[in-house]
Amino acid sequence: MTFPEWRQLSPVRAAHEVHERVRTRLAPGQQRAAIASLLDEPALAARIAESPPTSPLRGIPYFIKDLFPVAHAVMRAGSTFLPEVRPTPIADSTMVSRLRVAGAALAGQTHLHEFAYGITGENPHYGDCEHPRFPGRVTGGSSSGSAAAVAAGIVPLAIGSDTGGSIRLPAAFCGIFGFRLTPRDAWIGDAFPLAPSYDTAGWFTENAEDMASTNAALLGMRRAEREPRGCYLEMPGLDADVAHACAEAAVRFTQPFDNLSRSALLSAFSDSVDTYNTVVTDEAWKTHEPWATRFHSQYDPAVWQRLNRVHTITTEQRRAAVLATAEIKRVWEEYFQSFDFLVLPASPFPALPKLECTLVNRARILVLTTPASIGGYPVLTVPVNLPPGLSTGLQIVVRSVDSPAIGWALKKFKA
Repeated sequence: MTFPEWRQLSPVRAAHEVHERVRTRLAPGQQRAAIASLLDEPALAARIAESPPTSPLRGIPYFIKDLFPVAHAVMRAGSTFLPEVRPTPIADSTMVSRLRVAGAALAGQTHLHEFAYGITGENPHYGDCEHPRFPGRVTGGSSSGSAAAVAAGIVPLAIGSDTGGSIRLPAAFCGIFGFRLTPRDAWIGDAFPLAPSYDTAGWFTENAEDMASTNAALLGMRRAEREPRGCYLEMPGLDADVAHACAEAAVRFTQPFDNLSRSALLSAFSDSVDTYNTVVTDEAWKTHEPWATRFHSQYDPAVWQRLNRVHTITTEQRRAAVLATAEIKRVWEEYFQSFDFLVLPASPFPALPKLECTLVNRARILVLTTPASIGGYPVLTVPVNLPPGLSTGLQIVVRSVDSPAIGWALKKFKA
């Protein structure tokens, strides 16, 4: 249902609808994999009823990724031991507080790839989060539970975070809309960190109209005074059907690239994955170091391996990351002197089966997502359909969260 349809329900009916959809649209194992907590029906109905009648998101239930503090609710961040090393939050995060003011009602928390340090949505503790329409294929991560909740139609809005693509990839895999904000802003400042240089907050909706309503309510949206200008940059490593579908979708609202600008971006972006991995490993280790050794055996082995890479990073690699970051930021700034947005593919393939969640495919994803992460830019992700019912997406990278290009682009993708 859309935002207007949810608003037509009474608070009691809306709360019941959320619970009924959890029960009927997610198999029992997937309920555990996606949903970390769910408010009981009477409490959720009361929360929905508290929304001021004139608030822009009145009557809209939502889930939030379990790394944003919720007052008096246990935070696990996809792990089993975080409550042992960090106290239960006593206050709501900025995200929860602002959504309450906007009228949205928090229904519960969603699971994630452990500590947000992964992009597939696999989690050995609570279960791998699967695509609601394609069992056996992952939702993408790390905001896996939030994406699943929207893609399954359980709620029309869910909150996630995005460091290296954790909103963009699940949106593409699940055929929904996603929006990531900017690093070090108030929206992400009190969330459990992965890598503060790149961590951003954001959200998912099922359709373009609801995304526009969310952005307007929480950020404000400037109207375009002229036709926004942008280009599509086809990146290497795409499956053939994805390359074709993304190019066809992008041509509707982009213009051709000149060879010089295209070459400059591709050259700078070629170092983005190594740069991203170096910075994230260093920053993540700073957070986990106080308890990492003690809880070594309780980490997801894949997450532990990523954290433990810190001991192999060389001074030369760190120096190279600093230089590459400066160059990537420079070419982004140069591009935005002439254009309002850049369009990139959001995934090189549709949602992966579990057996194809390999390191090679992880690297193929990061080639597409890390340039915007390093640049620190907001990104709107819009779905692109693939046969037979699968999807990929386009990343629409803009300079600021209130860019007029966002609303303009959403109009292009209304159902």
